[in-house]
Amino acid sequence: MKENKKKKVISLRVLLMLIFITLTGGALWWKWASSPPDLISTTTAFSVNRGESVESIANNLQKNNLIRSKAAFKLWVMIHNLSKSMQAGEYQISPASNLSQIAWSLTHGIDDIQVTLLEGWRREEMADELQKKIEEKGENFSREEFLQETEGLEGFLFPDTYHIPRLVQTGEISQLLRKTFDIKVDEAMRASIENQGLTVDQAIVIASIVERETRGQIDRPIVAGILIKRWRSGWPLQADATIQYILGYQVKEHSWWKKSLTRQDLEIDSAYNTYTNEGLPPAPICNPSLASIKAVANQEVSAYWYYISDLQGNMHYAKNLQEHNANIASYLGK
Repeated sequence: MKENKKKKVISLRVLLMLIFITLTGGALWWKWASSPPDLISTTTAFSVNRGESVESIANNLQKNNLIRSKAAFKLWVMIHNLSKSMQAGEYQISPASNLSQIAWSLTHGIDDIQVTLLEGWRREEMADELQKKIEEKGENFSREEFLQETEGLEGFLFPDTYHIPRLVQTGEISQLLRKTFDIKVDEAMRASIENQGLTVDQAIVIASIVERETRGQIDRPIVAGILIKRWRSGWPLQADATIQYILGYQVKEHSWWKKSLTRQDLEIDSAYNTYTNEGLPPAPICNPSLASIKAVANQEVSAYWYYISDLQGNMHYAKNLQEHNANIASYLGK
């Protein structure tokens, strides 16, 4: 009797262990299968044909590296009963989107309004583009309401290509941009930022300057490193982009970013003036790309203290003021 009881206990323990292993393995698999296959935000054209099956859609998504697992996609569609909601049409899908985002996006249909919000834009530029695209489709959009809804969110409105339902409320758009930021700037990136001794808020302020001050991918981490080093050493950042942000819209240039700054511009009284103030500006000056945020999270430490951008957008670095002045003379003719 005791022997049988002991065998039953052992069998129960083995069964519980197998259940635990299965559940843990399933959870780990789902976490992997439902995550974005790539963090690059560039979109890929994707077509859904009329009457196309979920099986076919899943196969094509996986072939285009837009999802990790077609089985996971089909399971998600089945659980949420979306098989009959998939709509034929042309879509722009980012491999940085997770499984849920992609599945829901395919239910929106071609009547959605596609809006591309560029990296480095400030809130006002986003508002202008949203108003233009939405009103082109005969729908209403309140620029003023959007700016009210996004007050204090400069830097945290993720620039990307969005498909916006026609009857969406303005507040829902601002929430979408903010939510997308939280998805893109994930826990791993936040950990990298913290490893640099930065808060997320500080990192986004620096990333917004990097976004406006650089053009090339190679230059971003170098400039990020210079800005962080100057800031921590008590030097003024002396970033022209912060002055451009203060000056705002330029009627003659039809731009929010003044091209040529004057000596008088550099003396303007503002907390955002990084020529007259040490430390970081009080908030971001634009909405930076994921690349610029990554550059801050993975700054490149160098011997440089200065940088300039020539008329073609090429960066030139200097280790001291003498070299910096020589670069200004050589590349800017000043």
